[in-house]
Amino acid sequence: MEFRPCIDIHNGKVKQIVGGTLKDQGDMAAENFVSEQDAPFYAKLYQSYGIRGGHIILLNGKDSPHYEATKLQALAALQVYPGGMQVGGGITAENAHEFLRAGASHVIVTSYVFRDGKVDYERLEKLVQAVGKEHLVLDLSCRKKDGAYYIVTDRWQKFTEERVTVELLNRLYQYADEFLIHAVDVEGKASGIERELVELLGSWNRIPVTYAGGIGSFQNLEELAEWGQHHLNYTIGSALDLFGGTMKFEDVLAFSKTI
Repeated sequence: MEFRPCIDIHNGKVKQIVGGTLKDQGDMAAENFVSEQDAPFYAKLYQSYGIRGGHIILLNGKDSPHYEATKLQALAALQVYPGGMQVGGGITAENAHEFLRAGASHVIVTSYVFRDGKVDYERLEKLVQAVGKEHLVLDLSCRKKDGAYYIVTDRWQKFTEERVTVELLNRLYQYADEFLIHAVDVEGKASGIERELVELLGSWNRIPVTYAGGIGSFQNLEELAEWGQHHLNYTIGSALDLFGGTMKFEDVLAFSKTI
């Protein structure tokens, strides 16, 4: 288990939002925290502690008037910590190399590899050919519907028909170096983790998986370790003191060495 930091960028600002409230219309989202610091500040901080594998997420769509400001923040963060962070949000086979050249270790992709609610394996193959499996993270962030977890796309707004199952993980891991999975219904709420999802992911251990969503206390981290069989990396957003929360960054780093 490793702590994987995050830099979420929305409307050109580093923010922590409630994931389920993100809307493209009007670039709206319920905000937990808006930082006075820019994205490169956080990238430099993570670099100073030698923390690798965190993710930068662009939360604006490409047709948003704020997209370019958000993208500039992401590129600036990548440039100050080359090879240290991953980046996602609007990534395609056509633009992925721009982010890799800017310093991303991996590109994180969801929407591009889905069409009509299902995985488009032709596009997935094209992406792998473009960047290489070793530079690809598949974002399988999901929401619960009818008792099952379904992958959501388009900044977590659209349900797909693809359920998060062991069978799906077994198919998709052959194309990716890692998975990133936000439990969107609890993302940004610091109200506890999704046990059922964590147990599913923890029982599967073929490539690294980073879980995000709902972590609000060190007890939650202990639960994540137990329910996830010590297999899952994790991200803490709104609960971290860097983003206005109560969990101290240094204490999280120290704790991560004990679990």
